[in-house]
Amino acid sequence: MFSKRRAYLDYAAGVSGNPSSPHEEGRSARKVLEDARTSIARLTEVQSDDVIFTSGATESNALAILGHVRALRAAGRKDIHILYLPSAHASIVENAKLLATEGVHVEALPVSEYRVDTKMLSKMLRNDTALVSMDAVCGETGVIWNTREVAQLIHAQSVPVLLHVDASQAPLTEKITRAHFDADLLTFDSSKVSETRGIGVLIAHRTISILPLYAGGGQERGLRSGSEAPALAKNFAKALREAALNREKFRASAEKTRAAIIKIILAKIPNVYIQEGRAQAPNILNFSLPGRDTDYLVALLDEAGFAISTKSACETDSEDGSRAVLALTGDSERAKSTLRISWNSSVRERTLVLFAEELSRAVAFVDNNNPR
Repeated sequence: MFSKRRAYLDYAAGVSGNPSSPHEEGRSARKVLEDARTSIARLTEVQSDDVIFTSGATESNALAILGHVRALRAAGRKDIHILYLPSAHASIVENAKLLATEGVHVEALPVSEYRVDTKMLSKMLRNDTALVSMDAVCGETGVIWNTREVAQLIHAQSVPVLLHVDASQAPLTEKITRAHFDADLLTFDSSKVSETRGIGVLIAHRTISILPLYAGGGQERGLRSGSEAPALAKNFAKALREAALNREKFRASAEKTRAAIIKIILAKIPNVYIQEGRAQAPNILNFSLPGRDTDYLVALLDEAGFAISTKSACETDSEDGSRAVLALTGDSERAKSTLRISWNSSVRERTLVLFAEELSRAVAFVDNNNPR
């Protein structure tokens, strides 16, 4: 009665199969999506239902912070207090500030010696504290934060306090299980581990109250409406698997390379400060060159073939320097004169050594032409 030859006539739902469609192409797309979800769940040691796909870390962080606090308010909770890490990504800091305009009591976490000061934090916790939001690895400095120590403190409170951790920068060098961070809500972003952009995840158990940021088709447990992207999800899951398999090897290599770069920088460049914590992601190196025009240095190094930055790409328009470095050091001069390099396993040690040597020549050129 019907021809077995298939014709795809559902282009209004998407050029390729839409995971929400009931036909064969839709079912195939759904399988790709759910296989990716299951893979990410296994890597992070959570249930598949805990994995919510988003467009990236910025949306995941907003969904965690705004979504949870607004859900509490919708449930009738009037007084709500949250804390955030001041050196964290802008999507944490700015969403915390947004909640402040909505009447939420918002405070910055206390930082001392590149760690959250848990003794001071214990004095800041209140009966109405509901959420603490921070990153696992600082994207600007590579500092590894003491999330488990913070979690142990806040989870001991008589009133439930949740910990949200943005672990986007962690997969290349750190374990990525939820238990490793002891987080209630966990963020990852594909662009930090692969060339695939436009997808991330928020990991959150169904028992955690979250309101969606907008209405729509009700995908992703009703929390993130919009047609899902199975191909992006597949690539993301694959990249996370590869990062997990290569983590120990890459970390050892990055530690060796980092030491070689720092040795050259300290030997050849005067008046330089390395931003480094007690625990450190070895593939992110941030340093300050007080008195130098680091934007000019970025341009010189770009011309020499090296792509580096002065601070987070999300805050390149800021004239105040690195917000993260200022929060960590309290030194405005160091914050205004930062450079950051970061790399993955595709970058050879020789390339990074050549960068350090070229950097020393560029700084010498700047110093000689702009004597202080």
